[in-house]
Amino acid sequence: MSVVPPPAPDIAIAREKAPGPADAAGFWIDDAHHRGWLARNAIAQFDFFRASTQAAQGFATLDRAGIPLPCSVQELHTTTRLIHSYALGKLAGVPGCDEIIDRGMAYLTNHHRDPEFGGYVWALDGGRIHDGRKLAYGHVFALLAASSASLAGHPDAADLISGITEILDRRFWEADLGRFSDEWNRDWTPFSTYRGMNANMHGVEALLAAFEATGSEIHLDRAGRILDFFMRSIAPGNDWRLPEHYDEQWRADREYRGDPVFRPPGTTPGHSFEMARLLLHHWDLRGRPADGSPDIARNVVYQALKNGWNEEGGGLVYTLDEDGNAANRTRFWWPVTEAIGALASLVKLDRRREDELWYRAMWQFASGHFVDHEGGGWFPEIDSEGMPAQSQFKGKPDIYHSLQAALFPLAPGLSRLAGNMPEIGRIAKGSA
Repeated sequence: MSVVPPPAPDIAIAREKAPGPADAAGFWIDDAHHRGWLARNAIAQFDFFRASTQAAQGFATLDRAGIPLPCSVQELHTTTRLIHSYALGKLAGVPGCDEIIDRGMAYLTNHHRDPEFGGYVWALDGGRIHDGRKLAYGHVFALLAASSASLAGHPDAADLISGITEILDRRFWEADLGRFSDEWNRDWTPFSTYRGMNANMHGVEALLAAFEATGSEIHLDRAGRILDFFMRSIAPGNDWRLPEHYDEQWRADREYRGDPVFRPPGTTPGHSFEMARLLLHHWDLRGRPADGSPDIARNVVYQALKNGWNEEGGGLVYTLDEDGNAANRTRFWWPVTEAIGALASLVKLDRRREDELWYRAMWQFASGHFVDHEGGGWFPEIDSEGMPAQSQFKGKPDIYHSLQAALFPLAPGLSRLAGNMPEIGRIAKGSA
């Protein structure tokens, strides 16, 4: 695949907001200024999202100023992502992370867990079940949270990993195909025959974290089977793009029209970046065999850059049609964060100049449009003028994506992020 040229740098970003050094030499992930900027951004996010504990139980969703929004519904991925994020914070030497880890683990066990039918319900409103569906997407995030909490030393995490693994194995894992099914009613009666990439992609993420926490090869093997299907079978036959939606026989369903935000039709460049990074993560854990994984990851990343970059105003469009044309041009924060993670992985692997220039372009755009330098956290969406918007997401609902964008480049390798996280407080002070 030909190299996709990066966009010109955004020279309008004020110096104090610049994510990297002014000179163009070297690689930012090696530079003390950039590493310090990343560390300070991560610390600011931890500081901002501590206000999530203002809920009576569980966590509150925060507005732009860090004040809890009036809605009291809490979804499973909110609980689990906060556990995971603050476990990473604890491993990175950030003080005061235990309160959120402990609160999240307690809420996961005592509220999301269904004492009648087993598994974990999707959404709660206080102590009442708001949405009792059992989703693979939610359960794999529960595995991710438990695995990260285990690496951070939480005493209940090992039992939680074991229990969630058993549920995933019995209810969701399709052993003959090597993928997760998607969804059930609360009582485990069929909800739909839908199959999707998103739950499986995050399943890979969780399985790799579980392997790192436990050393159990079954997690690594299952992650590999999922990756083989999407990255070695589906991607090459679809011009290195990844269809999102499938039927029960795992045939791509190109006519699927689900939720326009959470299950949009077409393909999603942000997920291509994430799958590429996870392929490299898995490849690294397996000892870097000569199986072509770096080339596959690079093809998927650069096709997503080619199709997804918004030439008119920068950033990444949300979805593409079957031919790779922009379909939904909405610009959310999370595709940019996933591009940062994938490009950082490529830079760590090979130190190619084109990867470095794209990495810089993503951070310059994020700093200029998504990072809230005054208030903390990131804005989740921008409008056609590049200004913060709230058409789909209210407030600042998520630390997980933007935090990992800051942390991935700081970690030394392609895998074992949690186990090798440097002390970010020291990095932040060292470059100030």
